Amino acid sequence: MFAPKSDRWVAVGLLFAILLWGANNVVTKLLLKEWPPLWIGSTRFACAGLVLLSLLRWSSGLGNRTVITPELNRILWIRGALSLALYITVFNSALRLTSPAHLALYLGASPLWSLVFEKGPRGDSGFRRRYLAATLAFAGVFVLFWPVLSTGRSELLGELLALFAGILWTHYSHQCRFLATRLSGVEITAHTMWRAAVVLAPMALVETGLALPRMDLTLVGIQAYAVFGGGVMAFTLWNNALQVWPASRVFLFGNLIPPVTMLWAWFLLGEPLTATFGVATILILSGALLGQLKPSPKPPEGK
Repeated sequence: MFAPKSDRWVAVGLLFAILLWGANNVVTKLLLKEWPPLWIGSTRFACAGLVLLSLLRWSSGLGNRTVITPELNRILWIRGALSLALYITVFNSALRLTSPAHLALYLGASPLWSLVFEKGPRGDSGFRRRYLAATLAFAGVFVLFWPVLSTGRSELLGELLALFAGILWTHYSHQCRFLATRLSGVEITAHTMWRAAVVLAPMALVETGLALPRMDLTLVGIQAYAVFGGGVMAFTLWNNALQVWPASRVFLFGNLIPPVTMLWAWFLLGEPLTATFGVATILILSGALLGQLKPSPKPPEGK
């Protein structure tokens, strides 16, 4: 169902995931006005994880299920669930204090963090090209949000949390890259999400005062979209890509999150597009495309 078949389909899946996440960033901001952040994260991951576990159990279209050994179970809790729980806690807390587009700026730095975390030879031309691509794309993100940054209106705590969220997202994705040697993208998403929900549940109950937040059709509908669109589909497509591409290459697509988030904010909330939007988009897309170029094979010696 979600298994990537070629580089082209991996790229298409990532673009679709970015579209889903851009909308998710905007509607979650609306949800945070009524619901506390840990409650949102815990219930979202619980629902998404259970949906995927059910599909894995009852559907043959997602491939064979992997037996979870005690060792793999421990790794899923420590390297998967804890990383995801910490990320969503910081992400939702930051989103309460700053705008969706502004938070996307810091997520847009993820290719640079990924290159720092990713091991490998630093002198080869492929690495230099990816580093240049990530820098070019981040320059576009910086141009896109410079008018917002220069006003100084955002709270310092929100800025720091947003920066930390970008680092944590990179860390979680690298843990998924490690898990991808043993599990499919769907399995990684399912197993890390329900475990992250369990980790968050006690704090979420305390946060809500042991009482359910206010419910109405709009709020429940937003959460339902986040479960299936921003959760089940987007995370699975992202984790599938991490199975076949280096993390730094996958993260170059993360540079598209800021402009996509801004477009969704314009479409859903009526927020105006900035004058620098076009220039920033060109820089971001150029960086993403440069990162996908493969070096030409060296000619055989003696020819």
